[in-house]
Amino acid sequence: MTSPLLEVQSLRKRYGAATVVDGLAFHIAPGECLGIIGPNGAGKTTTIRTLLGQTAPDEGRIEYRFGGAALRMPTDALAIKARLGVVAQFDTLDPDFDLAENLLVYGRYFGLPTAAIRERIPQLLEFAALTHKARAKPGELSGGMKRRLSLARALVNDPELLLLDEPTTGLDPQARHLMWERLQLLLQQGKSILLTTHFMDEAERLCHRLLVLDHGRKIAEGTPRALIEQHLEPDVVEVYGNGALALAQDATLRSLAARVETSGETVFFYTADAHPLLLALDAWPGLRTLHRPANLEDLFLKLTGRQIREEG
Repeated sequence: MTSPLLEVQSLRKRYGAATVVDGLAFHIAPGECLGIIGPNGAGKTTTIRTLLGQTAPDEGRIEYRFGGAALRMPTDALAIKARLGVVAQFDTLDPDFDLAENLLVYGRYFGLPTAAIRERIPQLLEFAALTHKARAKPGELSGGMKRRLSLARALVNDPELLLLDEPTTGLDPQARHLMWERLQLLLQQGKSILLTTHFMDEAERLCHRLLVLDHGRKIAEGTPRALIEQHLEPDVVEVYGNGALALAQDATLRSLAARVETSGETVFFYTADAHPLLLALDAWPGLRTLHRPANLEDLFLKLTGRQIREEG
């Protein structure tokens, strides 16, 4: 078995009386994309910060293995950071430098020779589909362009592992899809990725495995498909329209579903066989129905609840 590139054991972080990361354990294999999903306040960003040495854990072990050498965070922080690529939630691009200069200056933080960085800049800009913007400044870029530049910058030191904290938040669908293409290309090249995201379609497209966090604890782990099969019925029927909520109390309809939930004006029927339920719903022709397979969003809502979680 190949040794993991990153292994975390019994990680805990407290702020006062609040435990925001509670006994977390996971690993990332070479070439793997591990996703971390969870509601606001689940501990995702704090976990990333401990992995980067920006926040000291109260307990636990964080070990990286690069080239066969075992490195501990925070003891070996400088050596570890030299082998990582990081894209934070918010852009930290220098507004006074153009795109090429942003890459050059960032590369110097790693002690890379200027000539070597300059040689890499055209490749990085091409990867980010920003060659035509090399002399533009970040303020002239769209949100999607800025995120692609941040990703290109994270690659300037040719890292083995990328830590991406919600890298597509705030992007329109076209920009998100382009970012996904670039991340899939990195995985094909053998890079490893740790990804936090609120987008379930993103997690399903990119991640080989997922951790589901809530209140700082790991509540589920596995491949996206295995988690869906383990925790959910295969079919979902959504019913919405005027009077739909009353159906949630209908005894006949409830008997045809394993589980019934409501959210807003929509009723969700979860079932192993949707056919009898759909036939029964023909008695309400004024309502609209959507029959679909269960997905990661259903999993997320079942495990963490439908209530809104505020930031902080």
